[in-house]
Amino acid sequence: MALAWHTAVLELEAFEHFQKGSYRNRCHIAGPNGMQRLSIPLQQGKHQQTPIREVRIAYQEPWRQVHWRSIQAAYGNAPFYDFYAGELEGFYLKKYAFLFDFNLELLQFLLKKTGWSGETRLTGEYRVKGLAENLSGDFRDAVTPKKPANLPWFTPLPYPQVFAERHGFLPGLSTLDLLFCQGKNAGNILLQSSENLYPA
Repeated sequence: MALAWHTAVLELEAFEHFQKGSYRNRCHIAGPNGMQRLSIPLQQGKHQQTPIREVRIAYQEPWRQVHWRSIQAAYGNAPFYDFYAGELEGFYLKKYAFLFDFNLELLQFLLKKTGWSGETRLTGEYRVKGLAENLSGDFRDAVTPKKPANLPWFTPLPYPQVFAERHGFLPGLSTLDLLFCQGKNAGNILLQSSENLYPA
């Protein structure tokens, strides 16, 4: 998300293969008991070699209800929860077939609500690493669960969180946390946190 504030066009990779152990089907929120992972289950199969737009969401378990209840428990008392909860709930009422479609629509919602007015585009073909870096910056693997804080250009700017008195400031959470806690100021927080990306 922080990358968006440094460009007018955000190009999203639409032709990669699904990568296990990434944030493509998971995020973290700050719940009453600390950091909590929300994972979207996927239909069984060898996802590692599946084109990202063909990865299907599984519905054998009631994950949508579990995720939404977790979000309510985590952010029901957040300052801006009532401003965004109604629209956000729509993502958990709709039954998306594909993970890519869920992620794309949720990303566009978060970008809009945090004040970014740029344009998102999907790649027309897979961009080979190195070529993409030479063009504008390749951040496809910049943030992973294995190295969430290994970003020299990103310094999380602390902001008041719902359960900060219990757990302190928890960095590396979903943008949902920032949005519910900071509202429209979320964009400013992201911009300041990543100001070293393209220093003046």
